[in-house]
Amino acid sequence: MESKRRPGRSRSTKVGEVRTLERGLLLLETLSEAETLSLSELARRSELSPSTAYRLLETLRRRGFTDWDEVKGLWKVGLRAYQVGSAFLTRGGLVDAAMPEMEKLVDELNETVNLAVLDGNEAVYIAQVEGRQLIRMFTRIGARAPLYCTGVGKALLMEHADAEVRRILGGGPFKAFTAHTLTSPTVFLKTLGEAKTKGYALDNQEREEGVRCIATPVRDSRGKVVASLSLSAPASRVPDERVGSLGSRVKQAADAVSARLGWGKA
Repeated sequence: MESKRRPGRSRSTKVGEVRTLERGLLLLETLSEAETLSLSELARRSELSPSTAYRLLETLRRRGFTDWDEVKGLWKVGLRAYQVGSAFLTRGGLVDAAMPEMEKLVDELNETVNLAVLDGNEAVYIAQVEGRQLIRMFTRIGARAPLYCTGVGKALLMEHADAEVRRILGGGPFKAFTAHTLTSPTVFLKTLGEAKTKGYALDNQEREEGVRCIATPVRDSRGKVVASLSLSAPASRVPDERVGSLGSRVKQAADAVSARLGWGKA
């Protein structure tokens, strides 16, 4: 059978594109090590010809990643590069903003509190304050968990419309971890809608038998959900009659974290 190949997309073209990207990143790295540099100095340090360096710098400038001082004839890192780089630092700032409220929750309720972020179709735990009970929940920092069967995962999905949730989770049925896991996308979306109304999500022993988790979103200055804050405990210590009050308390803590990140401020 004759193989099919898209016209104009040869292997050599792809290799060339990767090489161009590498050179552009090299220029950015070189610029980041100096306040400003001339074209000739940039080309020398990056071991590129001045013409190649100029073409790449111009492309980066159009995207805001470099800036050109016409009067002085010097290049420098652009605002867009700072914005992209700050996305990494935001995670560290997120933990700093959340930790006081997490510690307050543990002091008050004596149960484990977690902070998680979205990564693709999984939740990643980035911070935890353990409860001080003899039997307490523990999650390894950096551990990943499905979105559909965890409190933190549901809370991370609460800002999305149903169509987007389906896209993120993919088609069902979902894998069952316990007899309580919601494996039907339709049932899951109904439960997620109820969570949106209440302002908090409940993992009712859906990932681990005997464990309940209550979580609510954390928002940044734009109102975008950037994390979820959760309380995890043995189901025996989170009976149905406590879920509402605990959900309100976790939401209060998450809202305080969001306020530290600038949410709700003019």
